[in-house]
Amino acid sequence: MAEEPGGAIRHGLARAGRVLAVVVVALVGAWAGLYVGARTTAIVGPFETRMKVQLSPFGQTTVNVPPLGSVRLNSHRGPLHVDIEIWRLRTEDVRAVLTGSQSLEDLPDRVVADLRHSVVRTGIRSVVAGVAGSLVVALLALRRLRIALLAGCVALGLFLAGGGIAVLTWNPNSILEPHYSGLLAGAPSVVGSAENVVSRFQSYRVELARLVSNVSRLYRATSTLPTYQPDPSTLRVLAVSDIHDNPASWNVMHSIVQQFRADLIVDTGDLTDHGSQPENTIADQISTFDIPYVYVRGNHDSMDTQAAVARQHNAVVLSGNIATVAGLRIIGDGDPRFTPDLSVAAPGADAVRAMGARLAAAARTADPPPDVAMIHDPAAGPPLAGAVNLVLAGHTHRRAAMMLGDGTRMLIEGSTGGAGLRALETTPPTPIECSMLYFDRSTRQLQAWDEITLGGLGSTSATIERHLAGDVRPLQSTPTETVTPTGTVAPTVP
Repeated sequence: MAEEPGGAIRHGLARAGRVLAVVVVALVGAWAGLYVGARTTAIVGPFETRMKVQLSPFGQTTVNVPPLGSVRLNSHRGPLHVDIEIWRLRTEDVRAVLTGSQSLEDLPDRVVADLRHSVVRTGIRSVVAGVAGSLVVALLALRRLRIALLAGCVALGLFLAGGGIAVLTWNPNSILEPHYSGLLAGAPSVVGSAENVVSRFQSYRVELARLVSNVSRLYRATSTLPTYQPDPSTLRVLAVSDIHDNPASWNVMHSIVQQFRADLIVDTGDLTDHGSQPENTIADQISTFDIPYVYVRGNHDSMDTQAAVARQHNAVVLSGNIATVAGLRIIGDGDPRFTPDLSVAAPGADAVRAMGARLAAAARTADPPPDVAMIHDPAAGPPLAGAVNLVLAGHTHRRAAMMLGDGTRMLIEGSTGGAGLRALETTPPTPIECSMLYFDRSTRQLQAWDEITLGGLGSTSATIERHLAGDVRPLQSTPTETVTPTGTVAPTVP
């Protein structure tokens, strides 16, 4: 007997209802399984991350950086959403990179490998958790093993299809078009894309050098300068300090060397921030100059940094010795401390003063005596009073001048690197500072000096101020230095 049309329709609707119920249960179970068991902890480069896969109508990747906000990438299509949370920075890994035990050059490849391994592991765990969730929810809701297995198969098919779509539609260029939220929402306007940051910084370096050139031309042409005019025989020395890894410093220095026709560069230390092997490659910039480069180690420079400088063909490293360079007899020594960060125990104030006393004793017994002493911390300067005519120092990131007594002058240079990354911690940013010193070649006495100041990070301003040797300003007390009534300077570790 033939089935009535109405019965067939009802039967079809019931069958469709059962299929829909299985699909809904499978989806609910998959979602529950992902929520409960899909989160994994993964090491990606120096970061410890938490990853999970979620069901979503939009296949995207979200990177959460608490408490700053999140970055969303249109990395793929499909029903699977990848969520990555930066949980914490592994300081031991960062320290390993800075100390050179792990290569900085290999870090990008290691991050990619770690990320690929972590995503695969998270994907497998998500499939297992989602399918298991579907089985459990189906058993609880429908109470039939066969239907539960069918729901599990539906969930498995969903994950396989979603993963296939993600692979086929994967867009690696999505990293160039991120969407920011939270405090990171200002990131595009503040720093721009990665490509723009690089191009803008390169332009900044070039513009700073060009600005120095233009200002120096006007400076030479003006008729309002003090009466001292260096003649062609004058010895011109560029004094720099505390570069702190800033690559823009070298553009500025090259421009000044060319415009002021410098004969010599003297660097009173802190070429780097941590003295690590990757940072020490910055010493290669020294060999790009055609004039001698005299250097003493700062408290942020390691012995490896000093060795990297010594390998440069035009470098002269002072470690308690005297060297005659461009006609000047220079004595100097590196800072006795090595303090790449506050966690490193180092000798205290007595070691700095003792180093200055040793240099003074060596200078007084030398024949002929040195003309200039180079130190890093100004606190080592007072013992040198009467032993040399001029003491050059740095360390404080603030330019100053003072008379130590017995005719000895001390010039403290600011940061030629604008304090490096520390410039981001101050408002306005720390300026880029260096000085051109003018010596009489026959007497080797300082006649005058020009203080060259450029605006800090992101700024393009420049000033040049002339000082005669008789024009000395008192050393002012600052948060990073202390001057006592007796003229002694307390050691600091900026």
